[in-house]
Amino acid sequence: CSVLQLYNFGETISIVFWTDTWKPESFFDKIEKNRQNGMHTLCLLDIKVKEQSLENLLKGRKIYEPPRYMSVNQAAEQLLAIIENRRLQGEKPGITENTICVGLARVGAPDEKIASGTLQQMSTVELGAPLHSLIVTGTMHPLELEMLKLFSVDSSSFENNACQKTT
Repeated sequence: CSVLQLYNFGETISIVFWTDTWKPESFFDKIEKNRQNGMHTLCLLDIKVKEQSLENLLKGRKIYEPPRYMSVNQAAEQLLAIIENRRLQGEKPGITENTICVGLARVGAPDEKIASGTLQQMSTVELGAPLHSLIVTGTMHPLELEMLKLFSVDSSSFENNACQKTT
């Protein structure tokens, strides 16, 4: 449903919710590696269901936190934070604010939603209720690019950067 060619997908990754003290970035390296190889990356977004707070866990109470589901914009915000962090460390990330991405919500349901645009645009897109997934594109075939324009948040985001070869 993403209109991207299936054989062009690399390793699938998971993006987890960050906490104040835990902000892993290891999945970012896999996205960069896929992109270096010209491959798209399917990012599965974190869900927290039937989770206990640390306090309830330590006290042995079977009280659970409300369910949480990561949205496309939350995942995009975390990716943007990693990009900024890597730049501060003197690196040149293989993914930027202008990398074309695809946001998906409720795939296969009658109310499924698809949006495409830059990573920056994905940080503000609203796709509604869960479950969400995000695709970071690699090198795109012109037909993939044309089809993604049908779901674009802003068609101008495809003018300059979408067909660039990855390095």
